[in-house]
Amino acid sequence: MSRSRLALPVLALTGILADPTLGASSPIVPVAAPAPVKLAVFDFELEDTSAALSEIASDATELANATEVIRRLLTQSGRYHVVATDSDADAAKTRSLHDCGGCDAAIALKLGADQSLVGVIRRVSRTEYTFRFALRDARTGDLISAGDSGLRMGANYSWSKGASRLISDRLLDQPQ
Repeated sequence: MSRSRLALPVLALTGILADPTLGASSPIVPVAAPAPVKLAVFDFELEDTSAALSEIASDATELANATEVIRRLLTQSGRYHVVATDSDADAAKTRSLHDCGGCDAAIALKLGADQSLVGVIRRVSRTEYTFRFALRDARTGDLISAGDSGLRMGANYSWSKGASRLISDRLLDQPQ
């Protein structure tokens, strides 16, 4: 094969044979990433349906840990800007947010958030639990997304792992 016949495919692959007017007059404009959604992530709640029906000292610590792990995960995704919820903690603590019919949305809106996230750990036994969440539009209260982990094995120290997995699978791995 002659040298000129070999050069033609190579030139075509490198773009040298492309239309010279395409790139010369139309600059490439980068597409801006969407601004992160302002999200109020309320402290996770415990719904204990186990036979013991008693919280142990480490439950509060593990609930706080699970909440913090999810806040970090959502922030690191770049899709969300987590807003502080402690300024309206009294309003959030006067009732169970997971069972108030979407009242969390109004609290989130008051905090300046676009969306609210409420999570609940339901303890079935000391070594079995489920995690569920509800993501709502703060303006309308409409449910945007929800998830339930199904039965998971592990004591309270594993709550953050179950929550992370569900949030990653149901919320972060989904297209925006």
